Amino acid sequence: MGSQCTIRPFETTEEFTECVRFQEETWGNRFSDRIPVAILKVSQRLGGIAAGAYDDDGGLVGFVFGMTGVQAGEVVHWSDLLAVRPGLRDAGLGARLKAYQREVLLAIGVTRVYWTFDPLESKNGHLNLNKLGAVAGEYVRDMYGQTDSPLHRGIGTDRLVPTWILDSDRVIERMVEGRSGPEVGADADAMRVFDVKKEGGLDLPGEPDLTLEAPRLLVPVPTSIQVIQDVSLEAAARWRRATRSALSTYLDRGYEARELYRRSASSEYLLSL
Repeated sequence: MGSQCTIRPFETTEEFTECVRFQEETWGNRFSDRIPVAILKVSQRLGGIAAGAYDDDGGLVGFVFGMTGVQAGEVVHWSDLLAVRPGLRDAGLGARLKAYQREVLLAIGVTRVYWTFDPLESKNGHLNLNKLGAVAGEYVRDMYGQTDSPLHRGIGTDRLVPTWILDSDRVIERMVEGRSGPEVGADADAMRVFDVKKEGGLDLPGEPDLTLEAPRLLVPVPTSIQVIQDVSLEAAARWRRATRSALSTYLDRGYEARELYRRSASSEYLLSL
């Protein structure tokens, strides 16, 4: 289904309004950071993107929104929101929306893109690093404060900020040439910042070692932070504290998160200098 959808810019007031409703369905009716119709429209006039994915019946099943602006004298794009209906989240539609975004931006000469994602959401890490070819060298604590979205319950809004260079060899290799998954073997000699152990039926992080000096490091994250939140908010908060300490410390020292390895019990970010 994801491969059969048509992706195009929003055109009518009804389509823009439907996008606002889609945001509320995705992040909750009380989500106060939703993008209103006026900003969605204006973004299209200034090199931004506000586009939807439509199924064969004309129903909105996903969208992508971002703004184009100037940072330090360079024209860049900030990809602010991307959402896909639950039934299509493993069908490749998110990657298709990003591919559409890349094509549109390259056509107007924009090659550098930023956005944010929660490092505890391993599916997002897999998409952003392994499939899209972005790298993340910045960690921001509570970037959006304490939001009223139910998806952020109890663990704040810490974020990684990936950099996506649209015409780089890394991105072309993964998006154009079709190489999937993380770099094979790059984790072979990497040192693990903390171990994961089973407690009360849950995989939980140990205490991070912040003194490592290896060229490559591994930082574990849960396979599904949502499942852990459903069982124990304290366990989810423990994951946040451990990954916040590890990622913020080592990224501040010049490491970049470049790959996500999905293991049987948990996943691991590969950090490289």
